[in-house]
Amino acid sequence: MNPLGLVRRYPDVALGVMLTLINVVSLLPGRQPHPLWGALLLAAGQSLPLIWRRGFPVPVMAVVGASRVAFDQIGYQLAPFPLGPAIALYTVFDRSGAPWRWVVGLLSAAGIAISLSSPGHDEPYQAIYQGLIFTTACAAGQLSRSRRMSLRAAEERASAESERALRAEASVDAVARAQASAERARIARDLHDVIAHHISLVAVQSEATLSLLPDRPADAEKSVAIIGDTARRALTELRRLLGVLRWPSEPLETTPSASLATLDALLTSVREAGLSVESVVTGDPFPLAPGVDIAAYRIIQEALTNTVRHSQAARANVAIDYEPGFVTVRVTETGDHRAHARAASGFGSGLGLAGIAERVAACGGSLTIGPAVGGSSGFTVVAKLPSS
Repeated sequence: MNPLGLVRRYPDVALGVMLTLINVVSLLPGRQPHPLWGALLLAAGQSLPLIWRRGFPVPVMAVVGASRVAFDQIGYQLAPFPLGPAIALYTVFDRSGAPWRWVVGLLSAAGIAISLSSPGHDEPYQAIYQGLIFTTACAAGQLSRSRRMSLRAAEERASAESERALRAEASVDAVARAQASAERARIARDLHDVIAHHISLVAVQSEATLSLLPDRPADAEKSVAIIGDTARRALTELRRLLGVLRWPSEPLETTPSASLATLDALLTSVREAGLSVESVVTGDPFPLAPGVDIAAYRIIQEALTNTVRHSQAARANVAIDYEPGFVTVRVTETGDHRAHARAASGFGSGLGLAGIAERVAACGGSLTIGPAVGGSSGFTVVAKLPSS
């Protein structure tokens, strides 16, 4: 490693060694002090301990200051320039706490007074320049300490801001993940409702078609047409639901969203499947929140789908009641309620009834599911939803 690299790597070692060489060499020319070895030792004591000044500022100041005072008290002439003591004092004010700064400052003032009272140091200019040197060292040390503390505080504030930013970003990510999860759950519920309803109708019509062939080809042809229409409606709704998963750059097909306004089409498809459905609306209809509107539609759809799939009912009733602040949907069928119970307990998928409960809970409504009142025959689903 070159000398410049050594200086950069060990700056205090370089400072102590070079300043010691300067102090020692300054005593050699001209009239040399006696004994020379004592003067050289005290001159080295004023600078060589600076090698350890950062790690032990107060002990280094004590050794350096004592060496300077001893040099002056012994009466050696041509004392080295007090750069070593000044650097040691600067280091104390830069690196030590307030109590040590006060103690070392007072002891330094006493040491300067003792040195100035020594023989050969009675010139006024000596007191002036030494006062300036050591006052400047104290001020520079205090300024360096304040600057370092300010930088450290700024770094801590920046670190705290960075941590807050990271926490905020993590919170935003968590909210985004929760929203994405909720959206996936909503899409999954809609997919289940669409597939379960339309495929159930297709299955019913397929069985009817088989029973009509070959004796009643006209009726079988009508059932096949119903199967085709039902399949097309299912594909249309699936395209609408899956469209939200496409890349934004791709064109998105849009179709009217499922709502109570499209309930007639749903009831028509169920009637075509062979289930007689009557509907009645009470109260004055008013606009519902989009989430409530689609939830009410899906509840009716799922209840009718369960009727087609799990019971032998020939008739169902759909009632929608509008009242201030609420809308109540009621689906009642005349089949075997035990089939619905088996579906809810796991004999069937059970996902439909669970989906109804989730939709009602998401809207903040109440749900009643069970046998129809007044006998063991029939099954009723009643959902009361807030209008907004």
